[in-house]
Amino acid sequence: MIVGDSVAWIGSYLVFSTLRLDADVAAVPWVAVVLAALATAVLHAVIGWPLRLHHGRAALASFSEMVLLGLVTLTAGGLVFVVNLFGHWVPRSVPAAAAFATLVAVSWGRAAWRWARERDDQQVKNEGATRVVVIGAGEAGREIIGSMLRDPQRRWRPVGLLDDDPAKRHRRIRNVPVLGGTAQLGEIVGQTGATAAVVAIPSASSETISRLSFEARRAEIDVKVLPATTQLLTDNVGIRDLRDINLTDVLGRNQLDTDVAAIADYLKGKRVMVTGAGGSIGSELCRQIHRFGPSELMMLDRDESALHAVQLSIHGRALLDSDDVVLCDIRDLQALKTIFAERRPQVVFHAAALKHLPMLEQYPAEAVKTNIHGTWNVLQVAEMVDVERFVNVSTDKAANPASVLGYSKRIAERITAAHAQTSPGTFLSVRFGNVLGSRGSVLTAFAKQIAAGGPVTVTDPEVSRFFMTIEEACQLVVQAAAIGRPGEALVLDMGEPIRIIDVARQLIRQSGNDVPIEFTGLRPGEKLHEELFADDEPVDVRPEHPMVSHVPVPPVYPAEIDALPMRGERELVTRAMAALCQMGDASIAEQNTVDTAS
Repeated sequence: MIVGDSVAWIGSYLVFSTLRLDADVAAVPWVAVVLAALATAVLHAVIGWPLRLHHGRAALASFSEMVLLGLVTLTAGGLVFVVNLFGHWVPRSVPAAAAFATLVAVSWGRAAWRWARERDDQQVKNEGATRVVVIGAGEAGREIIGSMLRDPQRRWRPVGLLDDDPAKRHRRIRNVPVLGGTAQLGEIVGQTGATAAVVAIPSASSETISRLSFEARRAEIDVKVLPATTQLLTDNVGIRDLRDINLTDVLGRNQLDTDVAAIADYLKGKRVMVTGAGGSIGSELCRQIHRFGPSELMMLDRDESALHAVQLSIHGRALLDSDDVVLCDIRDLQALKTIFAERRPQVVFHAAALKHLPMLEQYPAEAVKTNIHGTWNVLQVAEMVDVERFVNVSTDKAANPASVLGYSKRIAERITAAHAQTSPGTFLSVRFGNVLGSRGSVLTAFAKQIAAGGPVTVTDPEVSRFFMTIEEACQLVVQAAAIGRPGEALVLDMGEPIRIIDVARQLIRQSGNDVPIEFTGLRPGEKLHEELFADDEPVDVRPEHPMVSHVPVPPVYPAEIDALPMRGERELVTRAMAALCQMGDASIAEQNTVDTAS
């Protein structure tokens, strides 16, 4: 490249010197012209060296390289022009004219080189490649087409682009033309013989994704999407990033992107324990925590099969003979004392709980034993060994609780707040809504019903819930231990709630089957609309993160917990839990009234 640029400089000097002197070859000071040309070429290379112009700093013939090339070329030509004004070795206009001519020559040379390389990519075709229509003629579309053409295996062959922007209707990317708008997907598929479509619009709304998915199914082609815009900002997009459309795309649940690595230093080199490690949340927590380099990760659960699965997912083997798996029931206080005394964890994530609302409505005493007394047991032994940080995993059903699950989780939040008053460590809770894809979630139930041909059962056409991904839920839990204050609950801003019937309809559309929906009515303890905050809790206290609210939690004390019945009639146990929740809500409401008056 340096040689090519030097040749351009010398040629420009020779041509413009001849033109300047009316093609009078004898009148041209050839020695001075050649020396000036060589000096300018050397100066061009010297100026370009620290800018890495010839070292591949910018992609060949890219906009960035053109900017660098213009800066270096015009600077070199300008310096020689100024010096020549005083020495007058060559005609004064020659260095300036040669600079512009050289810039044109080297730019066209690079563009021709890139065009030749890309043409080679385009001419190599694999007849067995998947013919694909790319939806979106922007930067993401440009990158994905380039990635397809550079793929050595030629698995994808872009045959057309679709874009609704009228300004792009004549655009071509790597000789792939824009053939129409997204509404013409079916027509374009028929014209090109495409068997797949790629949505290269990272910022596409859920409505757009849903519409394109529907149109693709009508055209009987597969549809893929690119990752989120946040990934595009940090990574180059390629064909390995393509994935199928999932429920978060079509429901519009925009995942909170948290730089967990930046705030998870408190885990590095520490002894960390996760209770309920075999569950959906607990197992994902273990996988995320493992990446942050704890000195020891202890995974505690009463289900040996679940421990086998999580150990296998982390280490690729699961012999269940190592001390990272701990078989224990949190109802057994003595066993917990022994384990905590021996292993002395420094950070505890408490995810063990009974969570199925209808089951707990039938057996409320089991909720008392596990969700309340089990949490109390874990808190006691954590305080016994001076745990530095304790995070209790809660649920949105603890806000204005109306079910046994909600009552038990609200009381667990209050027990955690009570221990925060007496422990030197940070004890807090984190509260979030339904988790997409967790074990026993509505998605699992709907998927099985659709596979069986239906009907899909929905309790009420207006029932709505908050949703988040398992990964996002676990990011919040990890972050809570870093930014939370003792005794409070952290609540994620989950956006707008989503109607369950919309979830059912989207899954049915994705299946391509005509499955009926049947309404069964709300079950005992179920709310029509879930809430993230109780009526007496502040909703906009966000001192650490714009998407995470901090709410106070009133403590509950051992005498009140001991008074809860663990056996007897269901109504008796349920009423006792409800009464204890109301006592706490009343006390915090009074405190908020006093604070407001002050």
